[in-house]
Amino acid sequence: MRTSWGSATDRGRVRRLNEDSLLAHSPVFVVADGMGGHDAGDVASRVTVEEFAALGGRDGVTHDDVEAAFARAAGRVREAVGAGRTAGTTVAGVAVAAGGAPYWLVFNVGDSRVYRLAGGALEQVSVDHSVVQDLVDSGRLRPADAQWHPDRHVITRAVGTGAVPEPDYWLIPAGAADRLLLCSDGLTQELDDDAIRYLLLDQPDPQAAAQILVQAAVEAGGRDNVTVVVVDVDDAQPAGVDEATIERPVTPPAGGAGTEQ
Repeated sequence: MRTSWGSATDRGRVRRLNEDSLLAHSPVFVVADGMGGHDAGDVASRVTVEEFAALGGRDGVTHDDVEAAFARAAGRVREAVGAGRTAGTTVAGVAVAAGGAPYWLVFNVGDSRVYRLAGGALEQVSVDHSVVQDLVDSGRLRPADAQWHPDRHVITRAVGTGAVPEPDYWLIPAGAADRLLLCSDGLTQELDDDAIRYLLLDQPDPQAAAQILVQAAVEAGGRDNVTVVVVDVDDAQPAGVDEATIERPVTPPAGGAGTEQ
């Protein structure tokens, strides 16, 4: 499957540091958001991305590959932070699944998200691991009120805060014109789905789309770090893998584009 992609990140207008990290190294793409208010959240996101980078350059990725990367990342986060300190990170990722027919393997821990734009419709594939999402699922909170709930930033799962990460997985067919969006919650707390959909449709180039989304979130308030990876399917037929890059820029706006031929 031939893909092209773009990425961008910004520390926002409020935070002193950018604790987000990203990976764009086909066939795997990841956004990790270090937990704000904890020690060394930037370390947690960085070492997690480094573990997923080991999957780059392959023809495809399996569920077991991703599980092993999560396990290694959790161990490294605990080791890097040390005794008496706490750090964690969310993870939202998508990989080209190993095998015959082209499929996306989507995975997440926490409230960073994966969306798919197909046929002009934007769908959130991942499900937030958060207090607010639990309230919505139980019927105690309307989805329209979730953005303003006082516990909207409280997540219920993260990498590094427990013994074993608990990711969720989805295996979905890859359409010939799919556009996937991976983002930290710094994007979704500033822009609603309609605004995100409009900007994704308006910018055909994935790098331009990533940059304009980050810029729009910062201009809308920029209350958190904002990180975006946009991945396009250029051809759903099997293809080889070319070189790509791991990126963790910390100055606004930043990121990088790539293609797999």
